[in-house]
Amino acid sequence: MTPVRLLYIDDDRGLSRLVEKELGRHGFQVTCVPDGDAGLEALERGQYDVCALDHYMPGRDGLDVLPDILAHAAPPPVVYVTGAQDGRIAVAALRAGAADYVIKDVSEDFTSLLRSALEDALTRRRLQRENDDAQEQVRLARDRAEAMLREVNHRVGNSLQLVSTFISLQLRHLADEGARNALREAQSRIEAVSHVHRRLYTSDDMATVAMDEYLNGLVDELSKSLCPDDSCIRLTATPMRVTTDQAVSLGVVVTELVTNAVKYAYPGGPLGEIRVILEPDADGKRALLTVEDDGPGMGDGAPKGTGLGGKIVSAMASGLRSALEIDPNHKGVRARLAFDL
Repeated sequence: MTPVRLLYIDDDRGLSRLVEKELGRHGFQVTCVPDGDAGLEALERGQYDVCALDHYMPGRDGLDVLPDILAHAAPPPVVYVTGAQDGRIAVAALRAGAADYVIKDVSEDFTSLLRSALEDALTRRRLQRENDDAQEQVRLARDRAEAMLREVNHRVGNSLQLVSTFISLQLRHLADEGARNALREAQSRIEAVSHVHRRLYTSDDMATVAMDEYLNGLVDELSKSLCPDDSCIRLTATPMRVTTDQAVSLGVVVTELVTNAVKYAYPGGPLGEIRVILEPDADGKRALLTVEDDGPGMGDGAPKGTGLGGKIVSAMASGLRSALEIDPNHKGVRARLAFDL
């Protein structure tokens, strides 16, 4: 059994000898020094597992020496020893960083209490180190997991971009305009999802997405592909963060609604403004996504085209535990989706 290295700082030589004798029987290797300065020198010369520090000593008292011990590069836990019955001294020592305190006397109870306090201090120090080691292992594991997740998002984003490129190549070989339009819509949906993964790859936060920044990039891409002058879509977005799953669903919803507005809101004429708005509600617990235009409205309300876009929007809204609502009082089409933050 490895002995416990104890530095005992006390000017009472008789008591020091008693401590050395009694604690030596219980596996302690005791080094006795008569004052604080000698104790600090001993700490510089060797390593100790624990320290016992007396209060009343010539020169500087224990409360003056204690901060210097704790400022050491690798300070041992300190048990404060005082012969005074004044509890204020013990409280001051504990506030200054002492692990425990013992009232000093010449009875056998003192050495027993001192040994118990020293062993408790050592146990707490060991548990603290084990906890620190465990926390460090958790941090390293989290960092590794985040690095792996970042790499996964990078590869998924690249793969989706590759699929989008394949679609672009296929478009060049199609003459049927209906097929070309269907592929363009599929490509827009893929780009909406790919954009989320690109955001996650470059972000320090792997759990959430800055939705305002994501929408800014998505709207910019939609404008370039759908608007003749890149300016038909106007975004107003309050900064907020959402989960990655929410970001994917919201991105697909915006893509579908904006694409529908381009196709049906301004038929046969110049492309008017399409507005995308993201804002929190009054209590800040929910958010509202709005896509609106100034076109002729829903007409008879019957689905236009294949109806696939509407099914996709309904599925994405369901994933957000919400449903798309159409404002009947708006001149054109105003579609709203409320979701929890």
